[in-house]
Amino acid sequence: MKKLFLYSVVLFLSACGLEEHEPFQEPFVHIMKDGASSAVVSASANTPASRPDSYSVYLSSAPLKDNLEVTFDLVVGDGLEEGRDFVMVTQGRTLTFFPGIYDVPIRIRWIARPVDPAKDNTLTIVLLDNSKGFNMGLPGPDHLQSSFVIRKQ
Repeated sequence: MKKLFLYSVVLFLSACGLEEHEPFQEPFVHIMKDGASSAVVSASANTPASRPDSYSVYLSSAPLKDNLEVTFDLVVGDGLEEGRDFVMVTQGRTLTFFPGIYDVPIRIRWIARPVDPAKDNTLTIVLLDNSKGFNMGLPGPDHLQSSFVIRKQ
């Protein structure tokens, strides 16, 4: 009986690690606001220059020893125009994650201006690449949160 119990304990302990895996072992970068991949901005919104809207880009990885550079682009629908509907407060198209930093905002100031509902009134922030080859977007084949769509209405 004692041998059977000891054998059962050894078997149980040796099997415990067979199915273990650490979630999100591969580092990734993604963008979201309030847990969502899109947002709506009012055409009458006039955000002050001192308080622009922020759309956060997040890094999910083990601590880094050196900087991570993330490049992004903007896809502006035919119903919006930079300088008239919005102003990019974030300069350039590269974000830098310094060691110990896990979120960096992209800031946009919205300008009140009516929109034509027949046109594409979206601004899409697209994460393109990074300096370490990390996955862009959430893990998985769909790469969710590799872009963020803002609709002005």
